Amino acid sequence: MPITVIAKLKVQPGKEAEFEAAGKEMIATVKTAEPGTLAYILHKNTKDPTEFTYYEVYQDQAALDAHGKTDHMKKFGGKIGALLAGRPEIAVLAEVARK
Repeated sequence: MPITVIAKLKVQPGKEAEFEAAGKEMIATVKTAEPGTLAYILHKNTKDPTEFTYYEVYQDQAALDAHGKTDHMKKFGGKIGALLAGRPEIAVLAEVARK
């Protein structure tokens, strides 16, 4: 059963471009290195340019667990840690129904 993660991150004003660059690099790495990641999409809030949301879908819990343990995830966390204005809000969702 697929697992969805919604991760909201608030970035310090003036750090948006640096965060976006790190986010795009992370997406490219996930795309090539994580076959169990079905979607990994970064969004920016249209009303608040310092708020970003990742929409992530993993084929199962094992794929989500593997994602969190990768070297590129650790590297990404190190890159963006100083850019954030607080801790990310993470919601892990279990699918109930689909069209």
